[in-house]
Amino acid sequence: MRVHFIAIGGSAMHNLAIALSKKGYQVTGSDDTIHDPSKSRLAKYGLLPEEFGWFTEKITETLDVVILGMHAKKDNPELLKAQKLGVKIYSYPEFLYEQSKHKTRVVIGGSHGKTTITSMILHVLNYHEKEVDYMVGAQLDGFETMVHLTEENEFIVLEGDEYLSSPIDMRPKFHLYKPNIALLSGIAWDHINVFPTFENYVEQFSIFTNSLTNGGIMVYNEEDTTVKDVVEASEHAIKKYSYNTPNHSIENGITFIDTPDGLMPLEIFGEHNLQNLAGAKWICQHMGIDEDDFYEAIASFKGANKRLEKVTESDSTVIFKDFAHSPSKVQATTTAVKNQYANRTLLACLELHTYSSLNAEFLAEYKGALSNADKAVVFYSPDAVKIKQLEEVSEEQIAKAFERDDLLIYTNPQEFKEFLFAKNLKDTALLLMSSGNYGGLDFEEVRQLI
Repeated sequence: MRVHFIAIGGSAMHNLAIALSKKGYQVTGSDDTIHDPSKSRLAKYGLLPEEFGWFTEKITETLDVVILGMHAKKDNPELLKAQKLGVKIYSYPEFLYEQSKHKTRVVIGGSHGKTTITSMILHVLNYHEKEVDYMVGAQLDGFETMVHLTEENEFIVLEGDEYLSSPIDMRPKFHLYKPNIALLSGIAWDHINVFPTFENYVEQFSIFTNSLTNGGIMVYNEEDTTVKDVVEASEHAIKKYSYNTPNHSIENGITFIDTPDGLMPLEIFGEHNLQNLAGAKWICQHMGIDEDDFYEAIASFKGANKRLEKVTESDSTVIFKDFAHSPSKVQATTTAVKNQYANRTLLACLELHTYSSLNAEFLAEYKGALSNADKAVVFYSPDAVKIKQLEEVSEEQIAKAFERDDLLIYTNPQEFKEFLFAKNLKDTALLLMSSGNYGGLDFEEVRQLI
């Protein structure tokens, strides 16, 4: 099969391109710019375009499929030519469904936790040498790529993102997978540029719940009231299995979970991660992994990339970076670190980086998100506001939104870095939360802080 990727450099797109190439497909692609790690990984597999840009001559009737990425625009010249020629065009979630129509599809959805839960499931299955196809949103230890596709595997595990599928398909990605087994971890308003109201956002999860195959299985977090309402209100013919936070304790900075064989130490921590673990256990059991085997494997799970990732640690200091940026994620992550290191000062730094977080109206959603930090810092770049063509937000608006009189606010990357590197971090837990990099902060340098 000959497949061409329009916007091949995206995180999911380049991994799908590599997976199809390894499967024996003829793969080509284009993009106007590609950054690492996508660039070097595509080059490794001989898939990096010779030059950046859009080239209509790459689109011919000999192509079987064109896969269109979100990064492309509706007027992309390659897309227009493919439409003119009548070449079959898929978004990547559509194509993944086509690749898995005859498999048991396991889809992990939710505003938060889906990458971690998917990673936990794959870690357990890999530990027990159970081969499955998959697509996950983070690079995992022991896995070469984030997408793996075969003809023979019975199951495919998919991270179910609620963002849009492609520039010409405005359906959320997770509406296209038609799961046999699914999970919902939590619902907290996000992507306000696409879902302008909370009610509109929640509706997408109702549609997802009702997209399960008849007789399918929905595993859901009953401690999230919105998830509970969505799943339990569904009249679709599915089986429903709820989960909640398992019993646990914290001793000397280590979390122990209560199992049928007694207390077991974990590499991860935080109530949100323990909820994630409980959800992953249900899914693994539905995939044929019994409870004892699940606990044996999960004991060595260290977390998904950029999710409460330990940068460095000494006897008196620990530094974490985390992808958290939405209000619920920021609050959960901050609370988890404070509970884990109760006897240390928690310095929590948040970069407002996404469209939602830099939106003046949405800022109010951050009320109390940093309340569990002993010291709190917010960084944002006025340039990012301009690039996203948003109204300017002021330091006063941010201070008011977070409701912290002592909140420190930085808009200059160098000044933020100078603040950070001047701190005495003895007896401190430093938490750096962002989907960006604070205007160019070098995390290798951050390691030298202790």
